[in-house]
Amino acid sequence: MSALALGPIGPAVAATPTSGSVTDTSRSVQWTAGPFVTPNVTGTAGDVVCGPGLCDDFRLHVTTPAGYGSSHQLTVKVAWPQAAADFDVYLLDASGAVVASAASSSDPEVMVVPPTSGDYTVRVVPFAPLGQSITGTATLTDVPPNPAPSTATPPTYSQYGAPETFRRAHDAGEPSIGSSHRTGATFYQALYETYRATWDDSVSPAKVTWSNASATAANGCATGGTTSLDPIGFTDPTTGRVFESQLAGKTSLMCYSDDDGKTWAPSQGGGLNSGVDHQTVGGGPYPAGVGPLPTSAYPHAVYYCSQDIADASCAASRDGGVTFGPAVPMYSLLDCGGLHGHVKVAPDGTVYVPNKGCGGNQAVAVSEDGGTTWALRKHPASTAGDSDPSVGIGANGTVYLGYQAADGTARVAVSRDKGRTWTDDQNVGAALGVANVVFPAVVAGDDDRASFAFLGTTTPGNYQDATNFRGEWHLYVATTYDGGKSWVTVDTTPSDPVQRGSICTGGTTCGNDRNLLDFMDATVDKAGRVEVGYADGCTGACAQPGGAQNFDAYATIARQQTGNTLYAAFDRLPNLTPTTLTATKVKGSFVVASTLANTGTAVAKAATLRLLVDGVAVATSAPSDLAPGGSRTVTFPAVKLDTGRHTVLVVADPANTVRESNESDNKRSIVVVR
Repeated sequence: MSALALGPIGPAVAATPTSGSVTDTSRSVQWTAGPFVTPNVTGTAGDVVCGPGLCDDFRLHVTTPAGYGSSHQLTVKVAWPQAAADFDVYLLDASGAVVASAASSSDPEVMVVPPTSGDYTVRVVPFAPLGQSITGTATLTDVPPNPAPSTATPPTYSQYGAPETFRRAHDAGEPSIGSSHRTGATFYQALYETYRATWDDSVSPAKVTWSNASATAANGCATGGTTSLDPIGFTDPTTGRVFESQLAGKTSLMCYSDDDGKTWAPSQGGGLNSGVDHQTVGGGPYPAGVGPLPTSAYPHAVYYCSQDIADASCAASRDGGVTFGPAVPMYSLLDCGGLHGHVKVAPDGTVYVPNKGCGGNQAVAVSEDGGTTWALRKHPASTAGDSDPSVGIGANGTVYLGYQAADGTARVAVSRDKGRTWTDDQNVGAALGVANVVFPAVVAGDDDRASFAFLGTTTPGNYQDATNFRGEWHLYVATTYDGGKSWVTVDTTPSDPVQRGSICTGGTTCGNDRNLLDFMDATVDKAGRVEVGYADGCTGACAQPGGAQNFDAYATIARQQTGNTLYAAFDRLPNLTPTTLTATKVKGSFVVASTLANTGTAVAKAATLRLLVDGVAVATSAPSDLAPGGSRTVTFPAVKLDTGRHTVLVVADPANTVRESNESDNKRSIVVVR
């Protein structure tokens, strides 16, 4: 829903036709309605109230055979000519219950649901119609195929809750998280509070030490802890500079710290003419041809982006966030809905801000010149969602876009040309049966590695229905180690739900099921471990089997404990080496034996050892796994040798199929004389 100028009151024209059907043999139906001139904003205060000219209903009958839903879906799309207008769409079943809704500011609005046979009503609500007419379509579409899930070993995670002594530990909705690679500290920002977590990784799971590093007047931030319309935090991993920002209308109250939150200094907070809502702060290297002000030694650019009434804009700082230039529009509401995700900066200085609804697609606003100009680049195969998308950017610039699709599922796509084209779009929750997700948060490390965190539930249906939705939500993290070709997804809270029942993403129109607010965040530490900052909405008795939802917002970090991280340099790897080699003469032949050892820190899958005599392959052992620290003796079939000197060589992993920590110690040889 958008707050736009409202037109005069008047009647709306009914749908033409008023009803239609779709079947597996006649898969699409279309209707029109309008023009609409009377706004209906009753949904901002609760349930939508209909009356003459305030709603338009199209009766839809769906007939599909048994099993049809395994490979098909029902897609309902409502579009209008002028993007500045805004319509909301609801799908009601025969009892009048809301099955799905699309109430963003996207044009078109799209709903995707299972193609269950039955009678439905497509209800169009003119939130800000501006005299527009709508065109609706209902189509039975094919479910996009998903590639096979990754065969990588799933990483594991541990959960760390903030100390109960922190005064706002249970008031930590929509947190930000960042990691200083300079000091190893993690920073969790929610409302006025900045919490610092330091880690002892000499034990497993790691031990955490929490400190309250919040900005206050006493430690240098005159505006710290006083007022906020929206909080946001950002930690530059390279420099270690920590920012905390509190929205204050057309700017923010911002301070920064260079000593892990011990002391703080004030910032201008944002650029002239910045937006009034949904701010985000980020930073990173400058693009080629752009650099810091002559008066600044700080090496990175800092960006403050926010949404306004008619557009969204970004302001750039060239002195480390002390001051900002004027805000520059990224897009207008004719292009996209105003709300956007968090700003991220690539290693080459390219800046990305994702958006959940740009003409019915997910998109990224991209600047390649330090925030001076912006281009909007859509992912055309995507559908708009209700939660802000997120991007992670690999070491060589590969962009991973994680988003909630129109059907509620968790999807991710990859771009290797700065958002101009997208590949490998897939549902990363499908293997675990995840039906609905909220709060995408993506982070990347090496160019071919990224993680996508989200809250998810295996319960289908309208997850914003506070009365009827009974799903149990968990924190999931999906990880790719092959550039987005495949993903391995884990439930990091399998026995401890993050929320029970509904989660509302409708902003200020919500009830107490908006306890988690609008987003969460993810970061990567200096060793490549993924860390997710989230608010736990189900604590105490709620977390016990059958417990009642208590609508908490408890500051919590999920931190990777085992498995390969997002930096390959820190992988636990096997190391295959032949440690002994003998050739024993037996009845005119030689029997060769060798000990194959794994001196690494991970299992060597399907390890083999090959025997060569005078450079000619003679035999290869059967493949078998070898545990770290383990060894086995391989005895090859007897070999007959001619008279003279012969070189006997064994080679571990001869086909080079096992990635090892040391590839230079795979051979051992001896000389035998017959």
